[in-house]
Amino acid sequence: MADMLWTPPADVRERSRIGGYLRWLREHRGLDFADYDALWRWSTTDLDGFWRSIWDHFEVVAHTPPTATLAERSMPGARWFPDATLNYAENVLRMPGRADDDPVVIAHGQTRAPVTLTAGELREQVRRVSAGLRRLGVTAGDRVAAYAPNIPETYVLLLATASLGAIFSSCAPEFGTRSVTDRWQQIEPTVLVAVDGYRYGDKAVDRRAEVAAIRAALPSLRHTVGIGYLDPAGPVPPDALGWDELAAPTDEPLAFTPVPFDHPLYVLYSSGTTGLPKPIVHGHGGILLEHLKMLALHHDLGPADRFFWFTTTGWMMWNFLISGPAVGASIVLFDGNPAHPDLGGLWRLAAETGTTYFGTSAPFLLACRKAQLVPREVADLSALRGVGSTGAPLPAEGFHWVYETVSDRVQLQSLSGGTDVCTGFVGGVPLLPVYAGEIACRALGAKVEALSADGTPVLGELGELVITEPMPSMPVGFWNDPDGVRYSEAYFDVYPGVWRHGDWITINERGGCVITGRSDATLNRGGVRLGTAEFYSVVEGMDEVVDSVVVHLEDDEGGAGELLLFVVLTEGLELDDDLRKKICRELRTALSPRHVPDEIHQVRSVPRTLSAKKLEVPVKKILTGTPVDRAAATGALANPESLAAFAALAQRRPPTARPV
Repeated sequence: MADMLWTPPADVRERSRIGGYLRWLREHRGLDFADYDALWRWSTTDLDGFWRSIWDHFEVVAHTPPTATLAERSMPGARWFPDATLNYAENVLRMPGRADDDPVVIAHGQTRAPVTLTAGELREQVRRVSAGLRRLGVTAGDRVAAYAPNIPETYVLLLATASLGAIFSSCAPEFGTRSVTDRWQQIEPTVLVAVDGYRYGDKAVDRRAEVAAIRAALPSLRHTVGIGYLDPAGPVPPDALGWDELAAPTDEPLAFTPVPFDHPLYVLYSSGTTGLPKPIVHGHGGILLEHLKMLALHHDLGPADRFFWFTTTGWMMWNFLISGPAVGASIVLFDGNPAHPDLGGLWRLAAETGTTYFGTSAPFLLACRKAQLVPREVADLSALRGVGSTGAPLPAEGFHWVYETVSDRVQLQSLSGGTDVCTGFVGGVPLLPVYAGEIACRALGAKVEALSADGTPVLGELGELVITEPMPSMPVGFWNDPDGVRYSEAYFDVYPGVWRHGDWITINERGGCVITGRSDATLNRGGVRLGTAEFYSVVEGMDEVVDSVVVHLEDDEGGAGELLLFVVLTEGLELDDDLRKKICRELRTALSPRHVPDEIHQVRSVPRTLSAKKLEVPVKKILTGTPVDRAAATGALANPESLAAFAALAQRRPPTARPV
């Protein structure tokens, strides 16, 4: 039994937004639920009743009210609210519970002084930029691209684009030219808004050459808008407007183009570690309903909150964060190096901004733990009520660290979902306790199940994570995939009519979940199947190991294959036989003898995506003979140079496995 680290207060139903929702269901729908499990079961069986209750409870602003909720239940192809029209930006800018002079966007970074926008100033900025886009000829369906960081201008641009029914897409400016053009050549934007550079810690990064190369590679562009972010006094690119010109004063009123529920809002992209990134199209209505549900009912955010998540504009958590004002919450934006000048920086930011919900990644929390940081000693975190963790599984020791060093009062919510649905479909909720190493629940409206090898749902056993009922925030489709073939292949090719997500999950009797890594990176020796997350928990729990990646190379003849472990060691350490033996002993004791690696190698760094995900599958491909340029799209990596060590090892090793 996992350790219980936090329990809901006795009056949680009186104090929380999900408690208010339960009272609303009783009063307006005649529905009474004894506990979260009963509510979840209703939400995943009566899809019409549940999602219409979200629409009504949050008083979604519609131009054409809905008459039907779910017209077609099949996957793929579910059709939600088919006759309704609305606009995402209008619903976000309503900012319920906030006055015009309330601060709602609080932006800090390492490139310029902090910026705060009140509710009134945010609406005014969106009004001006919306008018500016109209002057550039942008209309519904056009694509507007932002090569810009997590700053107020990027947020204003998204809302202004959405207000017109145009379609937004962002790439963080640390993306290289090839990564950006691989994404945007697919969607053919007509307007590009780009910064000149940024500061990462104390390092200035000039991106003017990249902007020029991106412009040259996008013949669809009609206009470019430059933001003087690194050098406010510097010139804008040739033949470009400045941001101030785009946001010039105007008498045009703020108006919102009514669009269908599934009208494209923005395009997100798969990590693109192999092949072209998948352009995932999300719709106005699906994103709005999902984020209202998740932010208010699961994260318990409202007008008294300041919501922070460390993210860049190249990760879906940015799109999740910026929906905060739709539930009345203020959002805290940060652009820069999270470890500058030290790992206490973000915790001090939380104190300075009065953050009540602090979201980050599991690798960041584990790095803080490894550094023996005690956040409550470096910052006043008394305002903090919630801590969110995603991006990778958070092991039990990460949970214990939060409660020992951050606060014993906060609710720690580990969540998992993805770019594909732009949300977490398993996470936390105020009604349920927190157990070490465990995601508390399956989210409302998300029929998440674990399937065994024969395709039957299992409890208490490792299985494929699937979603067996449609969710409104599932993609509208992929860009330029008119017959839906690529979309179907991505999620529905293994279990027809069932969304296969690609993770291993164990769901226990109380509904708690443990995700143990990607199912395509599973370690499977002698019939013992283990997700990579448990492996990393053991190896990286050692003081000597900073980071690691493990791959299993299958044997064509059906043997045990080879298990290869790569470790990044603490500065100054070299891998020797004593340390190899110690690592093997720890793995044998904690996991099983089958999971003792055949070889352990020291590397300088582990390959990761720009959103910090480890790349087991490309490493495996390289080690089995695939050339680096075919195994991984290096522009999608934070550290593409890290692949060289694996390519060198592949050259030295005998060809024991065929390329995968």
